[in-house]
Amino acid sequence: MTLTQHSQKPCQDDLQNFGDAPEQVRDTDHYQQEYVEEFTDRWDRLIDWKARAEAEGDFYIRILREHGARSVLDVATGTGFHSVSLLKEAFDVISADGSPNMLARAFQNARDHGQLLRTAQADWRFLNRDIHGEFDAVICLGNSFTHLFRESDRRKSLAEYYAVLKHNGLLILDHRNYDRLLDQGVAVRSGKGNVYCGKDVNVSPEHVDEGLARFQYAFSDGSTYHLNMFPLRHGYVRRLMNEVGFQKITSFGDYLPGHHDPDFYVHVAEKEYKFDIDKTAM
Repeated sequence: MTLTQHSQKPCQDDLQNFGDAPEQVRDTDHYQQEYVEEFTDRWDRLIDWKARAEAEGDFYIRILREHGARSVLDVATGTGFHSVSLLKEAFDVISADGSPNMLARAFQNARDHGQLLRTAQADWRFLNRDIHGEFDAVICLGNSFTHLFRESDRRKSLAEYYAVLKHNGLLILDHRNYDRLLDQGVAVRSGKGNVYCGKDVNVSPEHVDEGLARFQYAFSDGSTYHLNMFPLRHGYVRRLMNEVGFQKITSFGDYLPGHHDPDFYVHVAEKEYKFDIDKTAM
């Protein structure tokens, strides 16, 4: 029996366990209570794999190949869209996520696309405890990094990404344009853009301050869910990456160079230190 057929439909906030003061829930560890099975079962209706593939084109595949990447750790695989896309392009992929519900959905999605995922449930803050080996690239996509509310968690996670990368490895990380949301407020526009392309759901910011961006996800079947996330500013993310040790950071707006009010930012951070040869010092 679906929720819409049930005579006493439970409150979605209760199902996700936000409590009586949802805007006060600002805890990194809360994300597993947000990605309940009922929500993850609807997640692909938010993404729309076909529309998302058209929006991205070969952006990520091109960047990975330009840097000679072969092995990829997808640390926020979600329902598996990027892992499956990379497997189809012959990359060697390990798919990790902190949510067991997301991993289960990703594994099934991969099977439906004729692929077999190698999955691992892993907390980014302790990534090297749960993931072994080194990788050419780490990808953290789908606005996932914003689930980390404490700066110490963000620094620790970036350091863990750095540690699993080979000496010339690459980190690709994206996030919403929270600068626009923070500066213009919740009335700015829909929260979907070209990353969440599904037409079956309305996404809107419900509350925003410097420490919280709370989004509502209202599906056509009447179900409503929420996510509480930390609003990362573009410049702040770049600074953290640099302070952790990444040597060169190139940022894109909606898969294009430049930063003219995009829906999403994508940061490509290189680990390798490249010496500048001073030809005058002979």
